[in-house]
Amino acid sequence: MSVTAVSSTVICRYDVLLPERGAAALLGDAQIALFRTHDGQVFAIGNQDPFSGANVMSRGIVGSRGDVPTVASPMFKQVFDLRTGVCLDDPETSLPVYPVRIVDGQVVVGTGEH
Repeated sequence: MSVTAVSSTVICRYDVLLPERGAAALLGDAQIALFRTHDGQVFAIGNQDPFSGANVMSRGIVGSRGDVPTVASPMFKQVFDLRTGVCLDDPETSLPVYPVRIVDGQVVVGTGEH
């Protein structure tokens, strides 16, 4: 049995994340985009749009498709599942997704993708 050390970083206070808006942050050397949805959940994905290469996902349009929380790229409007990072318009393409926890009112993001 092997044990993997999981590293995490406090990014910001939960209450500074506005519902349905994105925020960009650095997680080590990686740019991430954080989203707080209307129901209070927080998601962290890679900030780089895989179609344009621009670091703009934090400026995307938050929404949903059915029960799936989503963000649409502000560049070419592809829609991504905030839970999995998979592009709903092109399932062969995805964004990295990072584990998020709220601890004592702080947003804590894991450094390893899941």
